Amino acid sequence: MLRATALLPGVAVVSVGRNDLIVRGGAPFENLFIVDNIEIPNINHFGSQGASGGPLSIINIDYVKDVSFSSGGFGAKYGGKVSSITNIQLRNGNEEMFGCKLNLSTTSFGIELEGPLNDHGSYLFSVRRSYLDFIFKAVGFSFIPKYWDFQGKINYNIDQANSLSFLAIGALDAVELNNKTQDDKYNNSNILAPTQNQYFTGLTWKTLFKNGFGRFTMGRTYTNFNTTQQDSNLVNIFNNISKEGEMSLKADFEFLFPNKIDLIFGNQIKYASNLEYNVLIPGYVRVDNNGKEQPLTIDTSFNVYNNATYFSLTAGLGRYKLSAGGRLDYFGNTESKWYFNPRLSLIYQINDVSAISISTGRYYQPPSYIWMIGGSTKPLKAIKVDQIVLGYDHTPTEDVKVQFEVYYKWYSNYPGRVWRPQSVLAPSGFEDISNDIPYGLEPLNMATTGFSRGIELFIQKKLSDIPLFGLFSITLSETKFISLDGIERKSTYDSPFILNFVLAYRFNDEWEISSKFRASTGLPTTPYSTNGKIDFTRYNDGERLQFFHQLDLRIDKKWNFIAMGLTTYIDIQNIYNRKNVSQIRWNPRLQETEYSVSFGILPSIGINLEF
Repeated sequence: MLRATALLPGVAVVSVGRNDLIVRGGAPFENLFIVDNIEIPNINHFGSQGASGGPLSIINIDYVKDVSFSSGGFGAKYGGKVSSITNIQLRNGNEEMFGCKLNLSTTSFGIELEGPLNDHGSYLFSVRRSYLDFIFKAVGFSFIPKYWDFQGKINYNIDQANSLSFLAIGALDAVELNNKTQDDKYNNSNILAPTQNQYFTGLTWKTLFKNGFGRFTMGRTYTNFNTTQQDSNLVNIFNNISKEGEMSLKADFEFLFPNKIDLIFGNQIKYASNLEYNVLIPGYVRVDNNGKEQPLTIDTSFNVYNNATYFSLTAGLGRYKLSAGGRLDYFGNTESKWYFNPRLSLIYQINDVSAISISTGRYYQPPSYIWMIGGSTKPLKAIKVDQIVLGYDHTPTEDVKVQFEVYYKWYSNYPGRVWRPQSVLAPSGFEDISNDIPYGLEPLNMATTGFSRGIELFIQKKLSDIPLFGLFSITLSETKFISLDGIERKSTYDSPFILNFVLAYRFNDEWEISSKFRASTGLPTTPYSTNGKIDFTRYNDGERLQFFHQLDLRIDKKWNFIAMGLTTYIDIQNIYNRKNVSQIRWNPRLQETEYSVSFGILPSIGINLEF
């Protein structure tokens, strides 16, 4: 699902195998995810604390009804993040009959159940368990991950105008380290080992009335992080035991009036109770800009209260459609508490198949909770982004869409790193803290500015009478920041060229073949000095990672029986065995840099049995 989002214009990923989205130059912590009206900090297994990425989504793709994605210029209803919104709506269960589905793939197996609920609604439930641990142990890997995830939803129709739905999704993630040999110990000394349990749940009441509807959602998100890293002598060099839980209460109203007038308003309360952090970092891996060791020992808890009130009014005026709104945010963990976000968009319908648009607005994002314990001497501010998007849409046929957009984003109040004044904070899943300070656990100064600008072309061919699906997107962009030292440099996520191409053909109800090609400029890197430390005086001034490109191929075959359906597939990623470089690392044994490369060709098979 998220990897499908990564094929859209303006979107890139940090590395193959991860869902850390880079949207129009923004860091992964700038993305908002919503599932059935519940805002979720992270929807991935082994999620990055303080950011939004991870290697694998915990959402069951079979239960997804609709996904809407906006890479900028979104309305006042959404806030708290400055780059993108991914809004996921899950379907209800089958209200007519019981159904069961068994899934078996190269990496996991699972079961799905659904059915009616007393003629008033439905339920669905799924559980999935990976067996990567069995495979990794059999192959002899020293790093052994495993995970479970669970998903359940109940929908209950009270009457024709009122309904209730309950959602609960959870994940259990763990990593086992095999330290039998000295090589195993060395390999594991370069890896963070996370054990992570999380869940999010919500109860939603939706009521319909004459001119619109109201929706009330009470939600809860919770993640328990337990992350460690040891050196080759099995001595801990990092401990992080954290608990981040948040309650939310959200009320939305939408009214439809004559003359194409649409009014939306609402309020959301968030209360993060008992944010608990127990962190230990020794001084030799946490060094300031003067070379002085700065060990960190934290055992603390605190609460944070946030609130947002928003409104939006949309009116159609002939060929014009105007939308204006505003959002008032209260952030309890920032220096200033109140932030007003104006939003405005205008669409001009040139003719039946073409339109031009402009949208602009101001967006604020509070600092991640874990940044608050890093020892900053100045109060943290909310990140501010002003952006403008110009677009042209052309729909020559019902199944073909062409979209062209130009955007510009101005960043301010961005987190600058006091001890690394050449760089800005850009976490995306730390894998080795011996190279850098993790998670923003350092003094920050929200005084960095920057910009991201680009042009995008998107062409989509939907399935229709012609059973061909196609998607093409290309992005040309530039992202730079002025760090605390006053010098402008390329962003960590500056990827000037991104190309995506998807093609699928459905021969009949039984056979389908699809392919996906991705290419992009490699991200900037910072060189290492001769002592194996990152040379921040040359921040993002080293060689770029190699140009990335990869072709994937998939074939699906379905069998339909009287009371049962069987689907099998073969999925071959990186079919021509491209060795893409994901990272440049320091090898302390060889006292030189080395390239971390992808696995190369990666085939997998799967079987889905449905009855």
